Amino acid sequence: MDKPFVSIQVIDRSARLMEAIAAANGPASLKILSAESGLHPSTAFRILGSLIKVGFVERDSAGHYFIGRKISRLANSVRRGVDVREEARDIMEQLRDEIGETINLTVREGDEVIYVERATPNRMMRVEQVIGSRAPLHVTAVGKLMLGELGNSFVRGYSERTGLKAYTPHTRSSLNDLIEDVHEATAKGVAYDNEEAEIGVGCIGVLIRDSAGEVVAGLSVSAPIERRKDEWVKLLKQAARKISERL
Repeated sequence: MDKPFVSIQVIDRSARLMEAIAAANGPASLKILSAESGLHPSTAFRILGSLIKVGFVERDSAGHYFIGRKISRLANSVRRGVDVREEARDIMEQLRDEIGETINLTVREGDEVIYVERATPNRMMRVEQVIGSRAPLHVTAVGKLMLGELGNSFVRGYSERTGLKAYTPHTRSSLNDLIEDVHEATAKGVAYDNEEAEIGVGCIGVLIRDSAGEVVAGLSVSAPIERRKDEWVKLLKQAARKISERL
């Protein structure tokens, strides 16, 4: 019998099996995968069974293995993350010139949003988000919309995991208050950050979707709270629609 696997061995052997499946360019038998990966058939069978449970591998009626749809979705999300930046950049710059404030592009990773692109105005007083920086979902305008897409049960779980940490006196650190904000934002298709992440800064956010209607990113404008204008909502939605159409 094989010795008990340590975690690194399992990851290494799983990767070898996945590579063997990909190299087959179609459903592959256990015998072929065992030979290509250099694993004993019983070992390969057990690991493939675990990969099937998590959706990384699937098996057809003939008992042959192929790459699971979950892997395809993960791969597509990476591709979209690259595509959306390329497709959004010039539209973000146009919006920046029209509004005169910082435009942000964010994607969700777990319980946070990540700033992946920005367009900043050429002015002394401006709000500037660093590319690669992160923020909790509940303190950002786009994050609230993303929470709305994920549903109440996710919002409750998010609340339990994060404790809804307050970053300013205006942070929605109560679950009921956050759910109220999320529902209102979802209904209107636009959300606000009213000095909830940083005192003096206000944001307006909308969502960007792909051809299947799935949320792939968020588009927002950040500005000193006293300069923020509701008339930007229409411009933001138009820009997000243009990016979505490109996707």
